[in-house]
Amino acid sequence: MQILKTENKKSNILPLFAVVTFGLNVFSLLLLMFHGSMLQALKQQLTPQSLVQLIDGQAITVDPKPSIERYPETIRRFVGETISLMLTWSEQQPPQTAWDISSQMISNNIKQKLLLELTNLKSGSQFQTINKGSEYVLVIDSISQPTKITDGAWKLDMYAHQLSFTNYDKLGQSNPFNKQILVRVVDEAGTSLPDKPLSWHLAAYRLGEARLEIYNICDIKDKNCS
Repeated sequence: MQILKTENKKSNILPLFAVVTFGLNVFSLLLLMFHGSMLQALKQQLTPQSLVQLIDGQAITVDPKPSIERYPETIRRFVGETISLMLTWSEQQPPQTAWDISSQMISNNIKQKLLLELTNLKSGSQFQTINKGSEYVLVIDSISQPTKITDGAWKLDMYAHQLSFTNYDKLGQSNPFNKQILVRVVDEAGTSLPDKPLSWHLAAYRLGEARLEIYNICDIKDKNCS
């Protein structure tokens, strides 16, 4: 009879013990999850920002970013300013000079094709020179948000036109430049500064610090642009 009572007591304790054990396990799991979230938040707070010193002497702090990631505005600015530098010409900055500088941000595999297209924009005269009093200015109407193609590569749509003015034509003429532009990350900046840099050299050098390059330019209606 005594043995039976002992067994009953044991059987009554076992369910209670199981419930308590389960409760402790759940509590431990919740505690671990809480600690994990706290550590993640602390890691974000303690991750140091990087100090970036610009070529003009300014210093800014930036959040860390994976090497193949770029902010959308960085990509849009790179594309807009690179193409503007390429297609804005004057006596002081003739087409050949603009090309020599801006082509540092262009992939080698499309340079010949693109140079031929730019030469055709300046019909009736040599690409290396520009007539006195002539001026060509690229006006950008819009640049789309970058669409990711793959890791470290994006596509943008640009709608723009190049205005040309002369001493005899103050109203100017307009040539459309509506393109799909493909951009990708590069390991090292392709730009460099000469010993005595001019303003456009400095502009190109700043653009090159984004470590991007244009690797294809297609007509805006091209369905096979890749």
